[in-house]
Amino acid sequence: MYNKEQLTKIFERIGLTYNENLPADYETLAAVQYGFQKNIPYENLDIIKKIPLSLDYDKLYEKIVLNRRGGYCFEINGFLGEVYRSLGFGVTEYMARYLRGETEIPVRRHRVLGVVTSNGKKYICDAGIGQSAFRLPLLMEENSRSEQYGETYLVTREPFFGWMISDFHKGEWRRFYSFTEEEQLNIDYIMPSFWCEHAAESPFTSAEMFSIKTDDGRITLDSNIFHIFAGDTVTEKFLTEEEVREVYGKYFGLPYDAETARNIKRYTEADRA
Repeated sequence: MYNKEQLTKIFERIGLTYNENLPADYETLAAVQYGFQKNIPYENLDIIKKIPLSLDYDKLYEKIVLNRRGGYCFEINGFLGEVYRSLGFGVTEYMARYLRGETEIPVRRHRVLGVVTSNGKKYICDAGIGQSAFRLPLLMEENSRSEQYGETYLVTREPFFGWMISDFHKGEWRRFYSFTEEEQLNIDYIMPSFWCEHAAESPFTSAEMFSIKTDDGRITLDSNIFHIFAGDTVTEKFLTEEEVREVYGKYFGLPYDAETARNIKRYTEADRA
C-alpha cells in the first residue's frame, strides 16, 4: 500500500491533486485511470534494452513516479491496482487473452483489474494498452455498454472465454480481450511477463512500442513509424533517426539510447510495397 506522501506524488504524476478524503467512488476511479492513460506512457524500452523488469510495487513506484517512466500492462496495471487499493477500493486482478487482431486463441498475457467502488459496483479497469482502448472503467455486468470518446464497448460472457470485452469497429462488434475470474496474485504475473520479455514470439522484444493517450486520440511510435490519432484523423510519418530521438523525449518523456537504436530495424514507405 502507498502512503499519503507517495499518493501525493503519484497524483502529481498523473495530473491530479491528491486529497486524503477522496471517496472510493466511480468518479475517483475514472479520474485515476484516465490520468494514468494521459500521463504514463505505454512503453517497452527496458525490454528492448534487455533490462529485467520488476513487478515489485516499490520498484514500480520508483520507475513510474520518481524516474517518470512508463511500462507495459504487467507494470502499469500492477501499479494502478496498488494505487486503487491504497485509495480504499477493493481490487481483484485477472489474467486476460488479448484477442484483437488474432486469428487463433492466444496465450494469456494481459493483466486486468476488477475494482469495486464504495456502492458495491464492480468495474473493469485498464490503463495498460497502447492501442485504442476504453478510457473510462467498464461496468462489470453482462451486456453492459459504454459509449465514450467516440468509441463504444460491450461487456458480455462466453462459455470458454469468460468475460468478453468487444469494441464497435467498422459497423460490427470486434473482440478485444477476455478473462475468467480466477484471481491472480502479483507473483502470478512474473512468468507471463518473462515470456513477453524473452520469447521469440513476443511482440515486445524487437522495436519500440510506445503510446500515450490524448483527449481526442493517442500518439504512437512503432520502431520509426510515428502516428498521431486525433478523432477520425490519422497522421503517419516515417521518421529519421534524429526525429526518433526527438519524439522519444517530446511525446513520451523517455531517454534515447543510440546503441540500442542501432539494433532496431527502421522502415521507409517503400517497405509497404
